[in-house]
Amino acid sequence: MNVINARLRGQEGLFTVRLQGDRIAAIESQVAFVSPTSAEILDARGNLVIPPFVEPHIHLDAALTAGEPRWNMSGTLFEGIECWGERKATITHEDTKARAKQTINALAVHGIQHVRTHVDVTDASLAALKAMLEIREETSHLVDMQIVAFPQEGIESYPQGRELMEEAIRLGADVVGGIPHFEYTREQGVSSVKFLMDLAERTGCLVDVHCDETDDPHSRFLEVLAEEARSRGMGSRVTASHTTAMGSYDNAYCSKLFRLLSRSGISFISCPTESIHLQGRFDTFPKRRGVTRVNELLEAGMNVCFGQDSIVDPWYPLGNGNILRVLEAGLHICHMLGYERLQHALDLVTVNSANAMQLGDRYGLKVGRPANLLILSADSDYEMIRSQGLPLFSVREGRVLMSRRPAEVSLAE
Repeated sequence: MNVINARLRGQEGLFTVRLQGDRIAAIESQVAFVSPTSAEILDARGNLVIPPFVEPHIHLDAALTAGEPRWNMSGTLFEGIECWGERKATITHEDTKARAKQTINALAVHGIQHVRTHVDVTDASLAALKAMLEIREETSHLVDMQIVAFPQEGIESYPQGRELMEEAIRLGADVVGGIPHFEYTREQGVSSVKFLMDLAERTGCLVDVHCDETDDPHSRFLEVLAEEARSRGMGSRVTASHTTAMGSYDNAYCSKLFRLLSRSGISFISCPTESIHLQGRFDTFPKRRGVTRVNELLEAGMNVCFGQDSIVDPWYPLGNGNILRVLEAGLHICHMLGYERLQHALDLVTVNSANAMQLGDRYGLKVGRPANLLILSADSDYEMIRSQGLPLFSVREGRVLMSRRPAEVSLAE
């Protein structure tokens, strides 16, 4: 299969992307538009061709459970955790798999081919994890999945929390998670970070920690995680998710913190639509946005990306798998509508996310890499955001996985 009349990000002119089997065989410059000559040719029609979208932070085990057994009426993170604790007591293997598959289909329809899902392991049976391990294999034709062993109710403050984390990694989870700000005390939070970093270092796993997901300016576990990553030389394997407390830190502290963060080499994932919904709940007016300092981290040269976090669950009642919806909202929320940022906006849901997930040579439009790509409905990052476009084709392993026809609209004169 070949893709013709393609525009590539950061390059002038048109290109042909030649696919051979499940690999990219060649990327060749075109002098002009050419016409397709067979059904084996996809015509990009001058639109962008990019690597697939990446979803670096989602909770597939909780997806599609909003309102079960009750709705999160306060809209707070902590009531969401309470609601999930009640729903978690009723989950079954089949229930988890059915909801996860439905959600993965929604992600694939929107051009996502790489997913990192957090799975709650504060459950003595590890039921959700065992279901997700099966789902990872059963949906491998749609997405590549990383599974995070996520201690939703804490490592130190949950019975057998450490043992459950170790068992989750032994069973096949790829990434070690944590939630230090939810532990009962700061001392337990620090201890949990040191434990999870020890576990990751010992097993060779990646790390992705729900870190300081609060408006509390005194929640400062990010500095603990960053220093552990720096001192152990593990920065490229470590991601701090949310870090919403950074939006409440004073600038003097952030000046010191950024020095450590830049030296640590860790990545950051922001989930702007969910954070702006959950945070600021203890404010009257003015109300905080409740998101991390995305633009400032990027300006400091750090790796930052966006994730959806939830789809119709106790924490967030909306969502449909479209990560471009999150991207557009995040650009607004984080004051990132300057034209230069808009020209590179897709980085936040593609290459930056791939870097956080350490996808390496399994990702990207380069000869020899997997034949995974999207044909978008616009010719630039800016126009894709402005027009609220969608991917027209998703190609995986050299085969068309998804195709979309844009709506036809007639306007009466």
